[in-house]
Amino acid sequence: MSIKENYTRRQPLLGQSNNALVLLFAINALIFVALNFLKVVYFLSYNDNIAAETFFHKQILDWFTLPASLGKLIIRPWTIVLYMFSHYSVWGLISTVLWLWAFGYLLQDLTGNKKIFPIYLYGGFAGAVAYLLSVNLIPAFYQNINIIPDLIGGGAAVMAVAIATTTLAPDYRLFPLINGGIPIWVLTVIFVAIDYASVANSNGAYAIAHLAGGAIGFIFVYQLRKGKDMGKWMNDLVDWFNNLFNPDKKNKIQSNKEKLFYKSDKKPFLKTSGISQQKLDEILDKINQDGYHTLSSEEKEYLKRASKEEL
Repeated sequence: MSIKENYTRRQPLLGQSNNALVLLFAINALIFVALNFLKVVYFLSYNDNIAAETFFHKQILDWFTLPASLGKLIIRPWTIVLYMFSHYSVWGLISTVLWLWAFGYLLQDLTGNKKIFPIYLYGGFAGAVAYLLSVNLIPAFYQNINIIPDLIGGGAAVMAVAIATTTLAPDYRLFPLINGGIPIWVLTVIFVAIDYASVANSNGAYAIAHLAGGAIGFIFVYQLRKGKDMGKWMNDLVDWFNNLFNPDKKNKIQSNKEKLFYKSDKKPFLKTSGISQQKLDEILDKINQDGYHTLSSEEKEYLKRASKEEL
């Protein structure tokens, strides 16, 4: 298999293993299906649709949304995480998935699989904090706190992913065959315009939450460029948890004795390729996990030489 074929196979496609983008899709979709299944059950259990809707919101949906009232938040603190994965309307889910795919695919292509999930979570947390502060501290919102809708959906989290991707590679071009390509910042402007047009029908607190999500996406990339990975502790925690339940997954350290040349089964003076498939796989895995920019100059040169040979 050639290096080009191998690299294409390892691109962050939707069906690839250890793909954080697919995991985000799955969580959002599963919660949406669960909520709407329960909604159907409620509507089949009551003769009055209004009563069914009311009880469904009070007994089910309220436990998935982030409440504006701090008193309610204390009772259900998990909603500060759960709300960003919960969608009640079909349009809300479709919007989140489409925009997340548009920006998340590019982000994974540029940085690997380990950045999108932390950025999504940070964006959701920042949006939740901004939402709670605005509705409880801004008088215009606080006066109507009892009628302000609870926060639900991945809007702030997706905004963080969009701004992070644009900050990371503002000159990245889409559809290169069309006039040299469309800069990614154009797509971001369209996304922000559509997003704020949709939240305008809700309330200003939603807009502030999305703005906070975008700000944390910018900060994440800014810190990343300074060599500080804000998501490292999350990835380390996940790795520790995986290793805790998968002891066989621990890396086996090969001794120098096992690496000695005389242990090789290859015949002496046999002309072989200077490219090792194992090393090539390791480099491609590194690109997949952490991005091309993390390769050393030696690894980039190795990859260049491998592209000229058929393995």
